[in-house]
Amino acid sequence: MSAVRTATLGDVVALLHRRYDPRTADSWDRVGLVCGDPDEPVEQVLFAVDPVAVVVDEAIADGAGLLVTHHPLFLGGVHGVAADTAKGRIVHRLIRSGIGLLAAHTNADNARPGVSDAIAGALGVVGTAPLEGLDVAPAPLDKLIVFVPEADTEALIDALAAAGAGRIGDYDRAAFAAPGTGTFRPLAGAHPHIGSVGQVEHVPESMLQMVAPRSRRADIVAALRAAHPYEEPAFDVIELAPVPDGRGGGRVGELVEPMPLRAFADLVAHTLPTTAHGVRVAGDPDREIRRVAVCGGAGDSLLGAAQASGADVYLTSDLRHHRASEHLEAGGCALVDVAHWAAEWMWLPQAARLLEQDAAAAGLALGTTVSTTVTDPWTFHVGRR
Repeated sequence: MSAVRTATLGDVVALLHRRYDPRTADSWDRVGLVCGDPDEPVEQVLFAVDPVAVVVDEAIADGAGLLVTHHPLFLGGVHGVAADTAKGRIVHRLIRSGIGLLAAHTNADNARPGVSDAIAGALGVVGTAPLEGLDVAPAPLDKLIVFVPEADTEALIDALAAAGAGRIGDYDRAAFAAPGTGTFRPLAGAHPHIGSVGQVEHVPESMLQMVAPRSRRADIVAALRAAHPYEEPAFDVIELAPVPDGRGGGRVGELVEPMPLRAFADLVAHTLPTTAHGVRVAGDPDREIRRVAVCGGAGDSLLGAAQASGADVYLTSDLRHHRASEHLEAGGCALVDVAHWAAEWMWLPQAARLLEQDAAAAGLALGTTVSTTVTDPWTFHVGRR
């Protein structure tokens, strides 16, 4: 068993960025580390939706070394963070308390699993796919193919993995080796590891294949040459085409058992946190709901994608009057509009669990807490009596 050590802020940021790659954030977004020293130790992480004063109070009381929020503190450019402004006070309090702040916003929306996966999973929606997939793979990959004596295969896999090859999702040191026979004849001036100059040799070899991030190509090839027993190793580096990987905005899938829209709305109301907003529904209460589209946060930009997906209902937040009305007039699917905060809160327990899992796999001691403080800006709802 490997030794467990206290995580640094830099360690935790690296784990979070692996799950929620900043390169997958929308172009207008501002995600990543807002404040904090990457070399400082972090024992506890608090997850919340909004970076507001009451959440900072909670982070301080919790002894957190890092506050992870879904919403960024700053979306527009700033030229100062003076403590006489609301956001400036947030930054000053965090720094004085030794707490880092990291935002995972649209990169968490586009992740798999991400915000919409958490909502869909809680509602029993299965077999999900993105409503709007990412067009470009965020991390281009190579495939490395190398021929190595069978006896040296495992050592070479270790060396290549240490250099960054063989990482696939939640697995590392992933490789495929197939047996075969290599043949060669050393020429004058060669210093062969196996065989003699001028003699044809036949050697039991493995054809080893591993994927690798293209950004690490130089280091991985250098590691290959250093670890390979041959003077002139034979290898290929092939650039892989991007393929859909399940990341993107929103999700659409199927309920295990269909139900009327009225029952589905009731399920939503009892699954998401309670807010003054409640659950607003547009459509026939008796309409059968089988195929469900969801989008955490403000999702009317995906209204067309939800309709095109064949969904019977689309659940999201902040639907505007005219967009909803035009959608329904055109015969669109039913709509369920929930509080923005409530929908995105569903991601927090998922993100906390995955961070603890990733930290444990990396040999890091790290605890997490999920804020239950309601930071939805709407505080009460008045109905007509």
